[in-house]
Amino acid sequence: MSKRPEQKPQRPPIIDPALLRGLTQPRLSRRAVLMGAGTAGAAALLAACGVQGSSKPATSQGQDAVAKFWAGKSKAGVLDFANWPLYIDVQKVGGKTVHPSIEAFTKQTGIKVNYKEVIQDNDSFLGRITPSLKAGQDTGWDLMVITNGGPLEKLIRLGYLTPLDSSKLPNFNQYASPRFKDPSYDPGNKYSVAWQSGFTGIAYNPKLTKRPVTSFQDLLDPAFKGRIAMFGDILDTPNLTMVGLGINPETSTVEDWKKAADVLKRQRPLLRKYIDNAGEADVLSSGEVWVSMAYSGDIFQLNSSGAPGIKFVIPKEGAMLWTDNMCIPLHAKHPVDAITYMDYVYVPKVAATLAENIDYITPVPGDKQMIQQDAAKASGEDKASLEGLLSSPLVFPTEADLSKGHRYRILTPQEQTTWNRIFQPILQS
Repeated sequence: MSKRPEQKPQRPPIIDPALLRGLTQPRLSRRAVLMGAGTAGAAALLAACGVQGSSKPATSQGQDAVAKFWAGKSKAGVLDFANWPLYIDVQKVGGKTVHPSIEAFTKQTGIKVNYKEVIQDNDSFLGRITPSLKAGQDTGWDLMVITNGGPLEKLIRLGYLTPLDSSKLPNFNQYASPRFKDPSYDPGNKYSVAWQSGFTGIAYNPKLTKRPVTSFQDLLDPAFKGRIAMFGDILDTPNLTMVGLGINPETSTVEDWKKAADVLKRQRPLLRKYIDNAGEADVLSSGEVWVSMAYSGDIFQLNSSGAPGIKFVIPKEGAMLWTDNMCIPLHAKHPVDAITYMDYVYVPKVAATLAENIDYITPVPGDKQMIQQDAAKASGEDKASLEGLLSSPLVFPTEADLSKGHRYRILTPQEQTTWNRIFQPILQS
């Protein structure tokens, strides 16, 4: 993204609140579908990074190249958007599923959005579009949501993403949280802006554990033998284990990886099972497992659906913080329409609509005030749901909680081989 002079903040566009307001309802977890490729495939999928950075507008070393790319390009009135299942606002109207925020976008801009939930995991989706990218051809998508810490960095490294023009992102520059600007995985937001984020930590059933769970060490407690679950994930599990050992994953060494592997080996006799990512909802709500690795948004959704009072905690040692990101593949047919939508979702009212339905960490702190206004106007179950959202540290974490979020270890291809050799035998056996 090109660096540009500070501009006068723009007022957010006026949007019909009735059109934006989607129904808050229990949903399946978006991250429950991430493990389609299994443990080995997950090595290329999920190593997401934390997002702390600066609050200044993004910079770019290729300012002239960015300006040249965007020069003369105009809105086409069409946007082909690839996203994950259950990762946007949803409402039933006359038996038809609609997305109020997208309808509002079309009404405001005239851009028709062909929204498809076609990303089941990063690996398989990138496998489908990479041949087109290699051939210098359109992938069929103008906008896609990709996880950082591996997949996104690979696309950047290979030159497969369109560089972003900061002047076309005034809402992002004005309303995005400083923690979502200038991230380490995409310095200067040259190619991406955040969609949603979340923690990987621990969840437990206090009625069964009979005491609070506060530490990674609780996942190693013999008192819970046979009632512990861990993700069968070759990135989340080793990285969280390193955090539990006081190791910074992002700067970890091979010796650190071996230490984490030794802990996981010692833990195995205590485990009930390794589970697919987001499988914690089933095993915790059934009582099969008392304590488990977990995603923050999944536990919020689980409790919102009326399940037992499962608690999510950021261990005192820290947790992992992942981010999914919007980006434009190279050779996209409608890049202006794509970047217009990217900026649109940073309007606080729009971000509030998404937060009310997705239940993960929003990159727009101003949307909390909008949700408060919605809650004040709501009644009954809808009001209770919105008030629960506002009070949840899983959706609106404190700065203290965010400061405990760790970046994932981003592996080079050579390091990935070593990493796999150390951890795959533990997680697959």
